[in-house]
Amino acid sequence: MPVNLRPPDPREIRSVDGVELGFAMAGIKRPGRRDVMLVTIREGSSVAAVFTQNSFAAAPVQVCRRHLAGGLPVRALIINAGNANCGTGQAGIDAALKTCAAVAELTGCVSSQVLPFSTGVILEPLPLDRLLASLPECSATLKADHWCEAASAIMTTDTVAKAFSTTVAIDGSELVVTGIAKGVGMLQPNMATMLAFVATNARIEPQLLSRMIKGIANSSFNRVTVDGDTSTNDSFVLIATGAASSHLIDSEQHPHYGELEAAIGRVAKLLAQAIARDGEGATKFITVVVRQAGDEAEAVRVAKAIAHSPLVKTAFFASDPNLGRLLMAIGNAGIANLDVTHVEITLGDVQVIAKGERAKSYREEDGARVMREAEITIGVDLGRGDASATVWTCDFSYDYVKINAEYRT
Repeated sequence: MPVNLRPPDPREIRSVDGVELGFAMAGIKRPGRRDVMLVTIREGSSVAAVFTQNSFAAAPVQVCRRHLAGGLPVRALIINAGNANCGTGQAGIDAALKTCAAVAELTGCVSSQVLPFSTGVILEPLPLDRLLASLPECSATLKADHWCEAASAIMTTDTVAKAFSTTVAIDGSELVVTGIAKGVGMLQPNMATMLAFVATNARIEPQLLSRMIKGIANSSFNRVTVDGDTSTNDSFVLIATGAASSHLIDSEQHPHYGELEAAIGRVAKLLAQAIARDGEGATKFITVVVRQAGDEAEAVRVAKAIAHSPLVKTAFFASDPNLGRLLMAIGNAGIANLDVTHVEITLGDVQVIAKGERAKSYREEDGARVMREAEITIGVDLGRGDASATVWTCDFSYDYVKINAEYRT
């Protein structure tokens, strides 16, 4: 079960003018479940994306990069679950291109204006016939308020669909930000997440949107990890339809740029946290906050060293305050000239480490009390500077091993 994460309420998820979503049951993973999503985007919209840095980038990621580099405005997205179309060679590229061509014919654009995405099992051929056969149903179900249904169509081992909305009033217009995501395992994003799609009705200059998405990814999806593995298919797309206002946000100095970026960032962070809350087999949601680092990169490195450690994660699953594992992880982060006598660690409201050693006030029963909670914060002060960073993760339970051991069965 996910940690304090409920399915999205359609009444709380706002439509974004200029975006419609459809879905279908193609039987790519198994019969009787939604596994294909189609998104259409109004003409004149700006679209930006970031992708996995894994060298084995899947065929759809390669095609997305090619189409975006071509410079034509994006008019549609097509996403399938159950098959990653990765490690499939030229046949996989051809399948992604044929999918784009079919979507283009259906939606009235050219194939290079379509971006394809896939998630699921690696090294298996994409069942192209089933995917193409599902497109008419995707088109027939296109509606502006189908965000929740679309969120369920991109799930793999997720137990809960993930969707969030927020609004901000700018120049008399209500700007809406809505996003969906999936991702529960093989997850340690690098400039993206498993799959995430966020849209706003704001009008943003395309090059500015491309810069904005990188900063948002770094502060949200790049700060979540389930198991330290970066997927071959990670993708994050940001759409700005411009349907709400004629006011163009064209620079970071624009008086409302910060408000809009913060609103998009809020949705992205909620989605990133939802991914950790629904990590495969998760029973605990863990926030790692590193402060007093020499710079932000150093803070992230220490936070991820803790969040990636299987020994740390299994201890939290067991509610076992074997907290020497935190010292081990920090020491393994590769921070040059770290003076451990300046390191302090808190677990919730309990100080564990003071000046590099066990705090005199610390009692193991206090640590166990905090570790039994469903949501836990680990605080680390390095005593090296003013930089800080936050990373979200989850524990490792028996179910994580079971889910991944039986993933293809």
